Amino acid sequence: MTPPATPDDIRQGLRTDAERNRARVLAAARSVFSEQGLEVPMTVIARQAGVGIATLYRRFPTREDLIGSVFDDRMDAYVAAISEALNDTDPWHGFTTYVERVCAMQAADRGFADLLTLTFPTAKALEAKRDTAYKGWLALITRAKDSGHLRPDFSPEDLPVLLMANAGVISATGDAAPDTWRRLVAYMLESYAAEPVRSNELPPAPAPRALYRAMIRLTRR
Repeated sequence: MTPPATPDDIRQGLRTDAERNRARVLAAARSVFSEQGLEVPMTVIARQAGVGIATLYRRFPTREDLIGSVFDDRMDAYVAAISEALNDTDPWHGFTTYVERVCAMQAADRGFADLLTLTFPTAKALEAKRDTAYKGWLALITRAKDSGHLRPDFSPEDLPVLLMANAGVISATGDAAPDTWRRLVAYMLESYAAEPVRSNELPPAPAPRALYRAMIRLTRR
């Protein structure tokens, strides 16, 4: 005969269920955000996770709480990217590699693409990491300018402008012409240089048929 559950057993079971539900919500949100962006309704995430919307909100009272938890590791990678760029002995190589890397992170995850062009004041941990990356970005700009490779009128705000443009290209081309963003970024990096010196060929332009498919996607939206 199975002995009756003790209060401690019941509490442990509830904690286990709560952790399991939290993990399911995070996994579902990571998948949905990556495919559809950050504006997806919370009900879609709850359905994907197989939990009720009330359960989702018990674990994550606000959308920003959920976003902060989902992208915590992505923001760690974002901060690591700036640290690696600052450690590059070639200031211009560090600058261009960082910009390319961040834009590639955007292309790999639509939710992260949205994250980099939005702010979430109540997600304190997320915003602290963004602030750390921004301070590193300022130092990276200074190094690149001092080396004579980055044009003197380049502004720190030029990166958010590029990220907004890149996010738009990524969203518009989707899987029809997924590498189009690379050409945009290559063009922009050339424009940032103090002298118009090209060291590499531009990434190829999208094929006409692929670009046409992307335009059809936009029309259908």
